Amino acid sequence: MSSLRSYKGIAPTIAENVYIDDSAVVVGDITIGKDSSIWPQVAARGDVNHIIIGERSNVQDGSVLHVTHKNAANPEGYPLIIGDEVTVGHKVMLHGCTIKNRVLIGMSTTILDGAIVEDDVFIGAGSLVPPGKVLESGYLYLGNPVKKARPLKEAERAFLKKSADNYVNNKNDYINEVKDLN
Repeated sequence: MSSLRSYKGIAPTIAENVYIDDSAVVVGDITIGKDSSIWPQVAARGDVNHIIIGERSNVQDGSVLHVTHKNAANPEGYPLIIGDEVTVGHKVMLHGCTIKNRVLIGMSTTILDGAIVEDDVFIGAGSLVPPGKVLESGYLYLGNPVKKARPLKEAERAFLKKSADNYVNNKNDYINEVKDLN
């Protein structure tokens, strides 16, 4: 079975120059922007709401992307929105949240329904962002539950774009150099 699957007649929309590993599962109402990458063992389910992944973003190995259904108490539900130049570390859980641009989400972090991560944010590994929490632009956040640790240094802000650049280059190598041996 393919990595890309439709659900109730809605198939993922994939821009040009996107890498999706064969072991990833991308199902339903999902849009992935140009030069983004979905790495091994990622599960992305746009079944009861939609997922949007911007340009030059990467979702690393073992991450889970999901949404919350629309209902009477919350007519829009919680889609999952990931902006441009976002690095989603290994084994991250993103559920019905909004991640804006140039964000680095550390390994094994969980971000829950209705949370908003503004532009230019670092989230340390193993953090928990509770439902509805807003992470202000320009800061490092750490912990369970997450707390604002300090302002980002200029080198850290620059690294947010560098991380995206690195994964675009990795993605290009995988598109051109990975060969199935079966």
